[in-house]
Amino acid sequence: MKIFGVKIPMMYSLLIWVVLWEIVGQMEMFLVIPPFSGIVVAIIEMAQAENFHDAASLSLYSFAMGMLISIIVGIPLGLVMGKIPAADRLLGMWVNVFLSAPLSSLVPIIMILFGFGQTTIIVTVFMFAVWIITLDTCAGVKHINPSLLEMGESFGASSWQMYSKILIWAVLPEILAGLRLGLIRGVKGVIIGQLLVALIGMGELLTVYSRGFHMEEFWALILFLFAFALGTSWLISLLERRIEYYAGSRG
Repeated sequence: MKIFGVKIPMMYSLLIWVVLWEIVGQMEMFLVIPPFSGIVVAIIEMAQAENFHDAASLSLYSFAMGMLISIIVGIPLGLVMGKIPAADRLLGMWVNVFLSAPLSSLVPIIMILFGFGQTTIIVTVFMFAVWIITLDTCAGVKHINPSLLEMGESFGASSWQMYSKILIWAVLPEILAGLRLGLIRGVKGVIIGQLLVALIGMGELLTVYSRGFHMEEFWALILFLFAFALGTSWLISLLERRIEYYAGSRG
């Protein structure tokens, strides 16, 4: 962030926005923007509330299960699409369609298929996350140095050994990049699923707070979700930097 041509460090930039938020909130210019100090108090109180713990555990379970299934399906599918041109031609268009499509419009269909329970939330998270994981994995396989595959073939590696000992390690940077983006999309999926299909977990709290105009609690929950998404993304990015040397082996 720059002010009058002077570069402001990120932390100071954040503090400036917090101060501006507090000023606007204290002036009561907008009903939906409470003072930031009130939001901080709401965060502390919410963290001690039992209904928040129940909602967080329910949402975290749905998120974790949806992401686990996305990883189990997305990575092998991306490896196959990247290695086998026929599979890429057959499935690549559909992966790109689902990645670009407004998946929120498909949630009612998922609801009809799986009902109003937690299964629908898990499937929604899966639908939001799996395609970017698949696409990034596929792109990584396509950019592998052919000499790596030739080396495996020259040593008589089986198909399973080619995938498990060469391909998946060489594609690890792209897999982690797809996983990082998939995590962010998965958070979006769990909230949209809970809001549109089953008013449970975090979606239920968001609905209660917004309809009751409890803006401090509403923004506290929004900031918590933002922090969770950014925090998980940051952890994956740290792991990405630790294994960057795998990318060099494809040069």
